[in-house]
Amino acid sequence: MKEWNEFACGNWCHKIDVRDFINKNYTLYLGDDSFLESISNKTKNVWNKCSELLKEELKHQVLDIDVNHISGINSFEPGYIDKNNEVIVGLQTDKPLKRMINPYGGMRMVESSLKAYNYKLNPEIEKYFNQFRKTHNDGVFDVYTPQIKLARKVGLLTGLPDAYGRGRIIGDYRRVALYGIDYLIKSKEEDYDNLTGPMIEDTIRLREEVMTQIRALNEMKEMALKYGYDISKPASNAKEAVQWLYFGYLAAVKENNGAAMSLGRVDSFLDIYIERDIKNNVLNEKEAQELIDQFIIKLRLVRHLRTPDYDELFSGDPTWVTCSLGGINLDNKPLVTKSSYRILHTLTNLEPAPEPNMTVLWSKNLPENYKNYCAKMSIETDAIQYENDDVMRPIYEDDYAIACCVSAMKLGKQMQFFGARTNLAKALLYSINGGIDEIENIKVIDNFEIMTDDVLDYDKVKTQYFKMLEKVAEIYANTMNIIHYMHDKYAYEAGQLALHDTYVERLVAYGVAGISVVADSLSAIKYAKVKPIRNENGIAVDFEIEGDFPKFGNDNDEVDLIAKEVLEKMNLELSKHETYRNAIPTLSVLTITSNVVYGAKTGSTPDGRKKGIPFAPGANPMHGRDTSGALASLNSVAKFNYASCCRDGISNTFSIVPSTLGHDKKTQIENLVSVLDGYFIQKAHHLNVNVLTKEILIDAMNNPEAYPLLTIRVSGYAVRFNRLTKKQQEEVISRTFHGKM
Repeated sequence: MKEWNEFACGNWCHKIDVRDFINKNYTLYLGDDSFLESISNKTKNVWNKCSELLKEELKHQVLDIDVNHISGINSFEPGYIDKNNEVIVGLQTDKPLKRMINPYGGMRMVESSLKAYNYKLNPEIEKYFNQFRKTHNDGVFDVYTPQIKLARKVGLLTGLPDAYGRGRIIGDYRRVALYGIDYLIKSKEEDYDNLTGPMIEDTIRLREEVMTQIRALNEMKEMALKYGYDISKPASNAKEAVQWLYFGYLAAVKENNGAAMSLGRVDSFLDIYIERDIKNNVLNEKEAQELIDQFIIKLRLVRHLRTPDYDELFSGDPTWVTCSLGGINLDNKPLVTKSSYRILHTLTNLEPAPEPNMTVLWSKNLPENYKNYCAKMSIETDAIQYENDDVMRPIYEDDYAIACCVSAMKLGKQMQFFGARTNLAKALLYSINGGIDEIENIKVIDNFEIMTDDVLDYDKVKTQYFKMLEKVAEIYANTMNIIHYMHDKYAYEAGQLALHDTYVERLVAYGVAGISVVADSLSAIKYAKVKPIRNENGIAVDFEIEGDFPKFGNDNDEVDLIAKEVLEKMNLELSKHETYRNAIPTLSVLTITSNVVYGAKTGSTPDGRKKGIPFAPGANPMHGRDTSGALASLNSVAKFNYASCCRDGISNTFSIVPSTLGHDKKTQIENLVSVLDGYFIQKAHHLNVNVLTKEILIDAMNNPEAYPLLTIRVSGYAVRFNRLTKKQQEEVISRTFHGKM
């Protein structure tokens, strides 16, 4: 095939195998960042127009909404920003930052969103869609049990994807560029023909899904043709490789309003095409950077229509276009290329921004130059997160990527049933209060008695709590099965799943919030004296603590191992339950910005935290309690076991004062690299890195106009600080900013 000229052949030439293509063709880069080029004039013109549009969007929250078309791969006419200067084209709708409606997830979500922004849905759509189409949300609430509805209402289960798209499915968008759509269709047709035998439910459903995927692939071709590109054949050069890959991603965000629409792992893949073109004098370095810059611009413009309630949970209007970079292959050779640098360099050429969600797959064996560059960019932009390739690679091999914030899966081989999270701290209060909600004063979990002890007994509380977790896990597992059964039925992601193997392996992503609250609460009960303060109904609504107790985040096993045991118990209980489509259970310790909402829904806890106070994000120690220094805080979180307990991820958001790292840039870079190496060598999983002072955030909250580009890591993703609500800004400011190692 002429498009593959000069590529080393292998298994990938005979069947879909992008991993093999990469490992046989990529060029390892061990040099530094001196080759990088500044922004081109064309890109500058495009980005200047985008910057003005983004300022307008910030004023109005949304810039525009299309109320006349329903989401779909081929539902919109071509859209451009600056046609004469765009080298990579394609928008979600016909105009930049114009949002679309996606009623397949739920019409209530659409109606609430439009009402919030003073838009009205086309009455024909409103009439006929409701009349002839059932939504994912309708199906879910038809089946939910009273207990599930109650758990959802009180905030025991929160952020469930039962009214919006589940997200966290990463299409292998590289397949469009490497093979072309016609080859992908042919492969799916062969799979369809082989789906024979007894027509039982699984076979019937899969045959229908494959046919739906084939239609989606044809729609991708039609969508690209509107822009003047024929993606039926493989990409023949670097520009086409970027464009073809982007069309695959664009199909995904045109079709779905997913919680996280991640990009995958494209640096080494695209670099193969760029290196070939540079070698053949078809492309120079300035033009190569231009392709990457303009690709990133398009990713930054992805938008979804969401309700104010959704924004409370996931603040900052995130789309989680997570872009995974670096890592090591199975032969222990780094997968770092010049494009691993080029993609991060967009934070310089296009200013810091939260999207795409830059995620470096860190290994002790990454090239030192790349480690230093990543650390430098973290210090300058606060826009990078790090995940431990050395703990993920043995599980997912070397062609996996991160979805949403911290969740790994094999590209094109695995997909995920996303499930938000359960409130561990509220479950602890239920075990003390006999299953009665401490805020709503209603019975949520049966067969538990109210504890009447004047002083809480550790063994008694822990025994009741672990029984409560068994019941909560059962409710959670049932909820997830319902959600994903209905999502497959009424809001199937045909375009993304067309870019997966037909026999895909499924993961179910459970999550928990409030682990440090629970650990400190149980520690207080064990090592201090905790007296419940009860209301007239005997419900503990506050707690009086006499004495001190070990607090999570200070490298103290007395409390750290309590946290570890709670997570292991929850993971064990979740793994006991049957899952929809035999999905493999995984668990994450992650809150995103929902830690504010979880706190608002949770009463006072035995650790001294008061009603309504936000939880710490993810696996973090509670704000201000990790007083023994940065390394001790990291060591506590590193004790959680990724491989055996928390394979969906362990989110740790780390803020350190610049002077703590050193008083000059070179020293700061060296010390940050050492911190990352030291943390990950303990088999820790994830780290968001912010290098800044609390005073800057306070000033930015009071004078937002002075900090229009201030980007920070919050919990698994980055956000423009001025896009957070006031409460969320205050919560971020209240976190620990380490002033000593």
